Amino acid sequence: MTNLAHPELDIRRSGQRFATDIDWLDSHHCFSFGRHYDAANTHFGLLLVSNDDVVAAGSGFETHPHRDMEIVTWVLDGQLVHQDSEGHNGIIHPGLAQRMSAGTGILHSEKNDSWRVLGGPEHRDPVHFIQMWVVPDTPGIAPEYEQLDISEELTRGGLVVVASGMDKHRDQRAIHINNKYAALQVARLAADQTVEITSAPFVHLFVARGAVDLEGAGVLGTGDSARITASDGRRITARDDAAEVLIWEMHATLG
Repeated sequence: MTNLAHPELDIRRSGQRFATDIDWLDSHHCFSFGRHYDAANTHFGLLLVSNDDVVAAGSGFETHPHRDMEIVTWVLDGQLVHQDSEGHNGIIHPGLAQRMSAGTGILHSEKNDSWRVLGGPEHRDPVHFIQMWVVPDTPGIAPEYEQLDISEELTRGGLVVVASGMDKHRDQRAIHINNKYAALQVARLAADQTVEITSAPFVHLFVARGAVDLEGAGVLGTGDSARITASDGRRITARDDAAEVLIWEMHATLG
């Protein structure tokens, strides 16, 4: 567990992210990922990956392995089909919280072939989602999968605890992650609505859509992020009716 005394704010603009653009995938990476590597930008706090992905219809990530990673997927638009070697299957849609714990090892695929599952060409749209990885605090656990629709909670407009391993969120989190120092909160905000960011040693704020005013920093637009060290509970205010923010609260960091 880490305590830091002096707040620091590091704004990263959307255009500063690493980008992968191939025929079926438009992906932007907040941190080093795949062939994109920067020794000074491998993680923040416990967050190793925050990928902003758009996958074309009929395409996706073929079966591939993961190990000892907590993977949270948040869909913004469209439908993403999940299948894994533990027998879990699901269609992830906006408002559905989904977590896969890779543990001792798991194979899975993520595809935009929901048009086949749902039975019609009307579903042949791209799928847009954010995928985030944090390390577990205990390696070598059995693989796990969990999902829950929290659309109703999101309509209330405040911060909703989507995924957490922290004891303080035991009765309010949607899904559990295997790290007791990390939590993800999401808010869909109406214009001029304000929420306060939790105080924590490390906070990662990502603007998934729309624009917000971050106290002490000004306007953040779609794809922008803020890395806050020793977060002191500053506020964010939506500038329009389409703002959606993802906030990781972290009380530890990687070495």
